[in-house]
Amino acid sequence: MIDYALLKKLCTAAGISGDEGSVRDIIINEIKEYADELRVDNLGNLLVHKKGRAPAVNKLMLSAHMDEVGLLVTDVTSDGYLKIDEVGGIDRRVLVGKRVYVGRDHLPGVMGVKPIHLTKGDEKNAIPEYSEMYVDIGATSKEEALLHVRYGDSVTFCSEFTETASFINSKAIDDRFGCLVLIDLIKSDLPYDMDFAFVVQEEIGLRGATVAAYTIAPDFALVIETTTAADIPEIDVQKQVCNLGQGAVISFMDRHTIYNKELVKLGMDTAAEIGVKAQYKRAVAGGNDAGAIHKSRGGVRTLAISLPCRYLHAPSCTANKDDCESVLRLTHAMAEKLAGGQL
Repeated sequence: MIDYALLKKLCTAAGISGDEGSVRDIIINEIKEYADELRVDNLGNLLVHKKGRAPAVNKLMLSAHMDEVGLLVTDVTSDGYLKIDEVGGIDRRVLVGKRVYVGRDHLPGVMGVKPIHLTKGDEKNAIPEYSEMYVDIGATSKEEALLHVRYGDSVTFCSEFTETASFINSKAIDDRFGCLVLIDLIKSDLPYDMDFAFVVQEEIGLRGATVAAYTIAPDFALVIETTTAADIPEIDVQKQVCNLGQGAVISFMDRHTIYNKELVKLGMDTAAEIGVKAQYKRAVAGGNDAGAIHKSRGGVRTLAISLPCRYLHAPSCTANKDDCESVLRLTHAMAEKLAGGQL
């Protein structure tokens, strides 16, 4: 069963790339009584070893990233507005007028841009550049603003976590859901020894996973992620990538990784065996930490198991609860098979 109260806590925590400390603290507090070894490396990854009932036949690493996309403060205008730039890939169309938090004290602000009635010609329909945007925190001067913010401060979406009987909606489901799945395994009675990596800076270049995979040196890796679902109006079925309600997503190739074919087959076969839905990611697009992990040292046989999610990298991502359960159950089953020497 998914612990949605914990997922809410994880998703609503602020943690853009390079500033994941708040998320890491939540995870440490959740797992410290269950982990046999726990350490934070120089980049900020949280590396965990959990002993099972038997030694592992294959050394398995399960990975999920702690960071989310967001913005950071690059400058302050003379009249107190904060200039910003992106951290990770964000569709600029979703930003204007959105509420945000600035810095670790969660100073409230709003994303602003020139009012529509003052724009002219093509400017009316153009997507504003970051250089044209700002965060309004209610300051009236640069001096006043700098009493509350610093250069380089993180800016995160101000987003509620909501749920219905079938769906959840929040920022940062990518990849706090993956973190939740790893926490669930760590708290469980594992059949074999396993290693877990809660990694940093995925959204800006798979940096944490590069370091974590080198340190752990696994034989196999499972990357637990989210992936974009485009099952929305006016999108052809062939271009929808994956669909909410159709279960865990198994990737065979993306922009960074050609996944091990035996693992892809084992993932789909295992889903059928345990009675959960699974679907292929029907596009060669995007990427995740597998892109760094599979190339580490002498090579790592890697598979990504993802939660389909609409409106990824936006203030309000949407996922299906049945899919959440499918990803959780499939990850448990695949972890047992790989650590136990199924391949």
